[in-house]
Amino acid sequence: MTDTPGTGAPGTGAPETDAIHCAKFLPHPPAAVWAALTDPELHARWWAAGDVKPVVGHRFTLDMGNFGSQPCEVTEVDPERLFVYRFAEGSLDTTITWRLEPEGKGTRLFLTHAGFDLDSPMGRQAFDGMGHGWPRVLDRLARLLEQ
Repeated sequence: MTDTPGTGAPGTGAPETDAIHCAKFLPHPPAAVWAALTDPELHARWWAAGDVKPVVGHRFTLDMGNFGSQPCEVTEVDPERLFVYRFAEGSLDTTITWRLEPEGKGTRLFLTHAGFDLDSPMGRQAFDGMGHGWPRVLDRLARLLEQ
């Protein structure tokens, strides 16, 4: 499996943006990856507990441990292809986009976490931290799918 992180963070050689981009090949069909992204029980096992559902307009919270419960709202759904939600409304106010593309017998999963306010200390800290954290989170997703 390969990871392709791209945060645009200083020192990466990428131009600075307000978004984190990652891609990961998972040797599982899109239906399995989709379930891990949208089933609350599975989601809690690789990232965060919360009542996630692939329904436009659905509001839920994700338990981010020391960072508290983060309110979210689903904005786009295309089953087994696209899942988009606002994340940390009222604080970070970012958007997480999961895009799934079939590839051979597996799935290429693309993550974009966008909308960080890089001019605010909190936005900058979250961008830097999540830029390093997302690849590890995707590794946990891959391990869950292997079970």
